[in-house]
Amino acid sequence: MASANTILITGAGSGIGAATAGLAARRGHALILLDRDPGGIRATAEEARAAGVAVVEIPVDVTDAPALAAAIDRGVAEAGVPRGAVCCAGIDRGGPSHELDVETWDRVIGTNLRGTFLTARAVIGHLLAAGQPGAIVCISSVLASVATPGGTAAYCASKGGVASLVRSLAVEYADRGIRVNALAPGATETPLMWAPVAPEDLAAMRETVDGDVPMGRVAVPLEQAQAAMWLLSDESAYMTGSELVVDGGVLARASLSV
Repeated sequence: MASANTILITGAGSGIGAATAGLAARRGHALILLDRDPGGIRATAEEARAAGVAVVEIPVDVTDAPALAAAIDRGVAEAGVPRGAVCCAGIDRGGPSHELDVETWDRVIGTNLRGTFLTARAVIGHLLAAGQPGAIVCISSVLASVATPGGTAAYCASKGGVASLVRSLAVEYADRGIRVNALAPGATETPLMWAPVAPEDLAAMRETVDGDVPMGRVAVPLEQAQAAMWLLSDESAYMTGSELVVDGGVLARASLSV
């Protein structure tokens, strides 16, 4: 496929990344898929190929800068310069901040913020070298703007950094035809969403979260994927440096009940 139809997605092995890959494939886009989980990315790639599109799948950890750069170079060589990229790779590790070890902090910041920067940097470099416009979507979070009491300091800080990074990149490259926006999901039915929850607490936590969302339920990954694809499309051609919140009304709701 021509590079004009190619989309690069990190974190494509599960959750929002996998849903975005599936939707993009059904819309006819060739794909460059990156994820550190070989099994997950293989399953996503097989589903995409079933839709009849070309797929390059490369297992890689976005925290490994040389490996990530090499993976993106390989993807570009095989599928062309992507006109769109979605930076979905992310993790959530936490606990009480006074007990949070530095290694956990570094891993969360390294994956969610540094990995997003490294991906965007590489994609922008290829777009500039090719003289092509493009669009990049970075997955932020409602927790870039608010916090929960459950020991989410590293995750909140990383996503706040992503939101700020998006604004900076958008301003820096707007005159080169490269748009950069953030998608801020609320609670979404993904492995990441429930990763910190003990299995015996999962049912009660689901009920609590559903009750906290004004729309009464968590999102499904496809709903976030649709928003990401809109941000990549010409329908959002005048948007850059923005954050699209898809959270069922969470940020609009006051914490007070009266």
